[in-house]
Amino acid sequence: MPKNLLQVLTYSSALALLTACAGTSSPSPHVQEPIGDVQTMYDGKLSEQAAVSTFRNIDRLFPVRTIKAGGHPFPLPRRSQPLGPVEFDYEGKHYSLDDYVTLNRVTGLLVIKDGQVVTERYEKGNTPDTRWMSMSVAKSITSTLVGAALQDGSIKSLDDKVTLYLPALAGSGYDQATVRQVLAMRSGVKWSEKYADPTSDRRMMLKLQTEQVPGSALKFMASLPSAAPPGTRTNYSTGETQVLGQLVSAAVGKPLAQYLSEKIWAPYGMQTDANWWLDGPNGNEVGGSGISATLEDYGRFGQFVLSGGKAGDKQVLPNGWMSFASATTGTDPAYGDFASMWWPAWTAASKADKAFTAAGIFGQFVYINPTQNVVIVVWQAQTKATGGEVIDDMVAFDAITKAAK
Repeated sequence: MPKNLLQVLTYSSALALLTACAGTSSPSPHVQEPIGDVQTMYDGKLSEQAAVSTFRNIDRLFPVRTIKAGGHPFPLPRRSQPLGPVEFDYEGKHYSLDDYVTLNRVTGLLVIKDGQVVTERYEKGNTPDTRWMSMSVAKSITSTLVGAALQDGSIKSLDDKVTLYLPALAGSGYDQATVRQVLAMRSGVKWSEKYADPTSDRRMMLKLQTEQVPGSALKFMASLPSAAPPGTRTNYSTGETQVLGQLVSAAVGKPLAQYLSEKIWAPYGMQTDANWWLDGPNGNEVGGSGISATLEDYGRFGQFVLSGGKAGDKQVLPNGWMSFASATTGTDPAYGDFASMWWPAWTAASKADKAFTAAGIFGQFVYINPTQNVVIVVWQAQTKATGGEVIDDMVAFDAITKAAK
């Protein structure tokens, strides 16, 4: 695209044009809605309605690659017995499920118990055809693809050096880091994740994403210095997932979206094509954010994980992979416990059940409770990246899990 053309387009229309050039899957039912831009979103300046319309149209913000679904959706039968009353106390107040939905700005809720849908509800104009953004839920999906690449032999060992797969990082802060250490966000490379700080590393990566030069994110990661020896410090980093995603792509010799489609999305039986942000037209997937999928397909992904990583009769993930990935690998001073791109449970009830969750800023969750055989998917329309919730989401998940019995 000529440079002078980009200069005369508005920010949003330029990105929409780039998206059209990259190609997408089937159109969103909300495609005519006005949306905000990504800078306003990260600055926490979207109204709630603008957040809703933007979050269900994020494939209009950047070029995307389609994650193709298969032709035989994995069944999600409805349970005849409805969800029991959801009642719980939090910080001295009593709440119901409706309170949680209202106060935490929930726009989609799916509860699956023993493979059957107990509750499915949509708010703010969302429908079963709505594709909603994942943000850092994508980190958990990227880490799952590490397991798939390990299972099929594309990654030989988690203790391999990162540079074996990404030679461009030789001589950088990642020079001595292993795949296992990056998976645990323990490379030791310096990083600031502050979403609203325009000078943070996270915002710099976002700026590079808006400039749409494929490969620029990895170059940026190669420029960062070490802050600690590899394996000695946990530091929550979206950039770390960019490294991991491009490592998987290099190891398997194909784009992440294609690999996700071939390994999980199609063979497990997702119903609808999904999309994944790219760092430029026909570029690299953004490993740490930007997957857009339906509520039920997020639920199917949770069921895939709950199954131990099987798609049909094929074992896609190494045996015991999720026990490894959901065990705490370190504690970040600002973010708490973290485990190989998943969040271990933080309430007593969920800890007892060895539950864990994928979670994204602005409020998305894929909560997995292997003891109770429960998957809960939540979408929210938070207007701030973090700290907007009124009720601790996992407290609500505990109450929902109890009611699903």
